[in-house]
Amino acid sequence: MLRESGARDRAAFIELLSSSEVHTYLGGPRPRDELERELAEVPARWPGSFVVDLDGAMIGQILLRRATEHRRPVAVGKADLGYLFLPQAWGSGYAAEACTAALDWFDGVLPGEPVVLTTQTANAGSMRLAAKLGFTEVERFHAWDAEQWLGLRSPVTPPA
Repeated sequence: MLRESGARDRAAFIELLSSSEVHTYLGGPRPRDELERELAEVPARWPGSFVVDLDGAMIGQILLRRATEHRRPVAVGKADLGYLFLPQAWGSGYAAEACTAALDWFDGVLPGEPVVLTTQTANAGSMRLAAKLGFTEVERFHAWDAEQWLGLRSPVTPPA
């Protein structure tokens, strides 16, 4: 289930953001003590940010936000899909299911809008997920000391 974040999710957000496993391909985790001090009691809420909930507990986060000027030129202005899942949720299909639901939501809110996704080519699981979600390669580039993959999901055309 996708839902807004709440105070009950703070501990899971700290675990997610401080996990070295989760951040293997994301530049490394943030220090737990820093997160304990800085993370709000109710993590930030905004359209396109979802907690992935399994049986009442947070197992991950999905983000759909506009790519900024810091991204590849082809991605600027497009919606950018990001996701993080706790290691215990890996390999069960939850990421595919949650990302599909978030993309379906996005298509309903902004029909006809393309979506981009960036991941390290070394992240085999993320590469498989991108393909499963319908992203096709636009380019590969080197950043953050690794080869990156940028994919595009063509806009879903609303019915006439």
